Amino acid sequence: MAKANDKDKRGSATIALNKRARHEYHIDQHVEAGIALQGWEVKSLRAGRVNLGDAYAIVKSGEIFLFGASIVPLISASTHVVADDRRTRKLLLHREEIDKIIGAIERKGYTLVPLAMYWKNNHVKLDLGVARGKQEHDKRDSERERDWQREKQRAMRARNREA
Repeated sequence: MAKANDKDKRGSATIALNKRARHEYHIDQHVEAGIALQGWEVKSLRAGRVNLGDAYAIVKSGEIFLFGASIVPLISASTHVVADDRRTRKLLLHREEIDKIIGAIERKGYTLVPLAMYWKNNHVKLDLGVARGKQEHDKRDSERERDWQREKQRAMRARNREA
């Protein structure tokens, strides 16, 4: 019983979602990566002050870095630390994972898109998607499919209420 109550107090483990990424890209593979953060960034993440909307990841000299993710510093941030909200952050992956990602990017023309940031055992993790860009007709198709699923659920709920 105590464990269930502890989970309720902690709240959701999700820090931020990149909803636009699922609309703009076909996600073919998910990779979980750690992220190198400074102390003030962790405090801002706990307050939920992060935006992954314009973020992307690139491979540079055999390592993967996160660009464009905005972690807004808290007002109470230390005065002796220069807080750059859009600084480049290193992603922490095993060498085998990095090699697979590099192969997909170079040979198949994929891109790395951050999908979500979340807590896992008191560490911040980033869900990276190895993705292909969607074209305009693909976006319309996925929008049409989403609308159809929503209508189908409404019809099923209405029918279940009648019965």
